[in-house]
Order: sequence, then structure tokens, then C-alpha cells
Amino acid sequence: MRRVLAAWVSCALLVGSASARAETDPLPSWNEGAAKRAIVAFVRTTTDEKSPKFVPFAERIAAFDQDGTTWVSHPIYTQVAYCLEQVPGVVEKNPELRDVEPFKTVLTGNGEAIAKLPMKELEKVLAATLSGMTVDEFRADVEKWISTAKHSRWKRPYTDLVYQPMLELMRYLRANGYRTYIVTGGGQDFVRVYSERVYGIPPEQVVGTMGATTFGYAKDGTPILTKEPKVLLMDDKAGKPEGIHLMIGRRPHAAFGNSSGDQQMLEYTGAGDGARLMMLVLHDDAEREYA
Repeated sequence: MRRVLAAWVSCALLVGSASARAETDPLPSWNEGAAKRAIVAFVRTTTDEKSPKFVPFAERIAAFDQDGTTWVSHPIYTQVAYCLEQVPGVVEKNPELRDVEPFKTVLTGNGEAIAKLPMKELEKVLAATLSGMTVDEFRADVEKWISTAKHSRWKRPYTDLVYQPMLELMRYLRANGYRTYIVTGGGQDFVRVYSERVYGIPPEQVVGTMGATTFGYAKDGTPILTKEPKVLLMDDKAGKPEGIHLMIGRRPHAAFGNSSGDQQMLEYTGAGDGARLMMLVLHDDAEREYA
């Protein structure tokens, strides 16, 4: 019979280092309660060779949503902030866009007006700022931006605004033989730039919204991949289990999310045999994050 361990967890943004309750506590930032007990019980039973719920090393996979689950996602997604800040550069190269919507509105810098842009208009901004360059040029641009860009409320780098409890959870799982994956609706190439440094998750273990690329040659004959304005997989909602199958090839034994966009990933994880752990992050700390 399939056993499912499910729990809710309230996770706050910690802008300082968490004080450990005890050196032996693998999750010192977590409150003592059902969520923490569920995690510890899951890890113990799935890594004990004598347990009927033992999970072999090759099958120990844990999937984490990113925005709102492992780092701050308000007032807008970090990648959207990046794209909006690239618009002046795009318009400089293509002056004809200056008086064309939605670029005209974005150039005003009016946050309220930008927030009212329809999704179809916003998609034009994403297409213009996330394609047309080589993958190496894109990576360099993102590295430069994310090293200096600061959150509008916290005035700190986005890579500082990561949830300490989730970092502890990732480390705890990895210490017990689990491979941790980011499974996000964000752009795969974007997240891969910083995932290893921020989460300890290498780029090959990032599953995100995938854009098409085209192989070609630079003027000097160097082989290159150019990013195209075509989406191969929207890694959100049903796209998350589809992306997991495409990129990982194994069903996770644990999955963590924070929104309806993670529902299908959690359901897919729970539908497997043996012990399963699905957790939904509930943000209720208005002082240190966004309730």
C-alpha cells in the first residue's frame, strides 16, 4: 500500500543567520511540529535499509519549486524584474520599439502601469529580452545583473533573499543521499546561472521553462547556440510533471511547492508507490516576508 506523508509548513524569510537549537538538529530553523516531524520521519524510514519503506540511492529524488518556495517572489518574480530592466537596452538596439506597446509603457518606469499590462503584452517583453543572443551571452548578462540588482523592498541582492529553512531542508536531504532538483516555472537558463551557488544544486539538476535554441557558427567559426523566441516547455502546473519526466526520468519521492502551480507536481509525486512526502509552503510572515 502506498504511504503518503503530507504536511503544511510556514516558512519565513530570514535576513540573518538562524540560531541553531542544537548541533544535532538538522533543521534548526524549523518550529517543532507536524511538518518537521514528517520530514524527519520520512528521511529516517526511507534511508533505513531495514525499513519496508526503504528507498534505494538511485531513486532518492526531491523536487523544489523556486519562486515563493525557496526564495522571495513578491512583488514580482525576479526574472520578470530582470526582463523589465533589459528593455532600455533592447530599445536602444531597436529604436522602432520606443513608441510601441508594451515597450513604451515599460520605458516610463511607472510600476502601476506596468503591473496592468496584459499577459500577452508582457510575453512580448519576455520574448524580446530572453532571446536573440547566444546562451553564453545570456549567462554573462544574468550573472552581471544578479550580482548587482537589489530587491525593491529589502534593498538586498535577490540571492540573499532565500529561505533559511528550505536551505536546511535541502542540505538535510542531500546528507541522506537525496538528489535535490529545482523544478520551476522560471526560465531554466536563468535559474541555472545561480542555482549551484545559492542552493547547492548544479545546473543539470534545474528543470524550468525551456526555450528553443539554434546551433550555428559565430563570425570566427566558433560553434554557438542562439536563444530563440520559442517555448519548448512551460514548466508550470501540468508542465512540471512533464518536465520531471523529460529531464529527470524518475518520479520524485519528495516535492515542495507553494502555489496552485505546484499542484500537479505534488499529485504526481504522491501517486508513486512507497513513502512519499509532499509539502506546501504557507507564507504568513508579513514582517520578514510577504503574507
